[in-house]
Amino acid sequence: MKKNVRLHRILLASALLLCFAAVLAADETTDKVDKIFASWDKTTSPGAALAVIRDGRIIYKRGYGMAKLEDGIVMTSDKIFDIGSVSKQFTATCVVMLVRQGKVSLDDNVRKYIPELPDYGTPITVRHLLHHTSGLRDYNALLELAGFRGDSDCPNVDEALEVICRQKKLNYLPGEEYSYTNTGYFLLSQIVERVSGKSLNTFAQENIFKPLGMEHTLYQDDHTQIIKNRASGYDPAGQGFKLDMSNWNETGDGNVYTSVEDLYLWDQAFYNYKLGKEVMDMLHTTGTLASGKKIDYAFGLVVREYKGLVVVEHGGAWAGFRAAIIRFPEQKFSVICLANLGSMNPSALGFKVADIYLADKLKEPPKSEGKKAAGVTVAKKDLEALVGAYQDGKFGLWLEVSLKDEKLIAGVMRRNHVLTPSSPTSFSVPENATGITVEFIPGAGGKAGKARMKVGANQEFLFERQPPVPALTAALLKEYAGSYVGRELLDVGYTVAVDKDALVVKMRAMPKAALKAMAPDKFTTSEFGLNIEFLRGKGGKVTGFKLGVGRAGGIEFVKK
Repeated sequence: MKKNVRLHRILLASALLLCFAAVLAADETTDKVDKIFASWDKTTSPGAALAVIRDGRIIYKRGYGMAKLEDGIVMTSDKIFDIGSVSKQFTATCVVMLVRQGKVSLDDNVRKYIPELPDYGTPITVRHLLHHTSGLRDYNALLELAGFRGDSDCPNVDEALEVICRQKKLNYLPGEEYSYTNTGYFLLSQIVERVSGKSLNTFAQENIFKPLGMEHTLYQDDHTQIIKNRASGYDPAGQGFKLDMSNWNETGDGNVYTSVEDLYLWDQAFYNYKLGKEVMDMLHTTGTLASGKKIDYAFGLVVREYKGLVVVEHGGAWAGFRAAIIRFPEQKFSVICLANLGSMNPSALGFKVADIYLADKLKEPPKSEGKKAAGVTVAKKDLEALVGAYQDGKFGLWLEVSLKDEKLIAGVMRRNHVLTPSSPTSFSVPENATGITVEFIPGAGGKAGKARMKVGANQEFLFERQPPVPALTAALLKEYAGSYVGRELLDVGYTVAVDKDALVVKMRAMPKAALKAMAPDKFTTSEFGLNIEFLRGKGGKVTGFKLGVGRAGGIEFVKK
């Protein structure tokens, strides 16, 4: 009997030691996680809510920083956030449900449901909208260019539809390229509403949110609606912060409000199939371009590889909110991070969390390319031959190549990247997580004529070298000055004026911005990323200009 008691005590002590060791290990792990968010985990900063999920349960959840600075409300894991483009997977699910019901086909012409959309000669299908291969200009950019302020104006659904339907051209032919555009998912919301006869929120509540028990999740289609337990969105301002909340009512591409705890229930739907296995599997169907090239964008989800593991993820950014869901399906592991500060990057933070928990399963990417690039030296004269201004013909984007300290610098979309050579004409940006490469294509006179830039797995831009800028005489500046009207942008007016021997552009919702000359008749603004090409008619007279930004190019303006 004494031996049995002694053995029982030994076993009990061993079990307690194992439990204690497990608790210590868990504490060490969560301490590492907390350090990732330490910069924001204070009473003077907005922050984030986090949920870490493994094998069907939340193994760690926390709030960091403040949910409402003005009211002193601390962040907790049940706070409600605007999740921006993470909303797209819910819109895609609504469409898939209608497809499963036989009410919509992925290969239907979108004009079957939205007949007011222009006929561009080649059909835009529902599938194109889902995969961002429609060629449609981004309606958020269009509304802002039309004078709607993101922080104070409230464009309604009719205005959003009108600005989309006024567009005379596409960025490219449907199916030929991938280019992320919110227009596709906004139009998908309209298809759901017109086919079902219900608002997108009502349809999603009945078919997704309520069946999964997501009681604190909704599409907000009225910005005046009171949402209990909602965190406020913020942006940095000087040494502090300012409020940044959305006033837009459009849904489909965004405007889902939810919590990390509700998103845990959504995450589990990919394993328990409460909404149907066929529905959830279909969401992982990635797109294929007309050329046969595969892209990693599926139905509101990105399916790719991260350090040797399959990952399904999507990020979101709108107003002062940022969001990310990162799921490793084969490991049944997910990270959900929602932030209420516009300068935070939940996707990057979420992957850092995953690095901690999946350390024994992740493989670092091969460094052979980096070693190869590090050993390549390009003569200064050969680098100088690459210097110049290059422009993308679709969006009007500029690639400014300069030389500093014998290093090639690529300026694009208001950011500068140091290019590391892998050959005399091929370069990369090793420190960029997305993956950026630039290949210069020889032209006349020994100088590069074009530059091909690849960003990640999906996007490619072809920039053409531009001739040097002519002297901007007073007479030439006067030719550009005047009032211009954008018919495609709800008849918004832009004014181009001469100000201290330079050109400036202004419109109602945009402060005066200096125009920087890039090539003959071509200008850009450093403040807003606007790219303007003045057009000339008979006798060389300026008759208008074409306007381009990141996701919309070739928008026509007429000079009064």
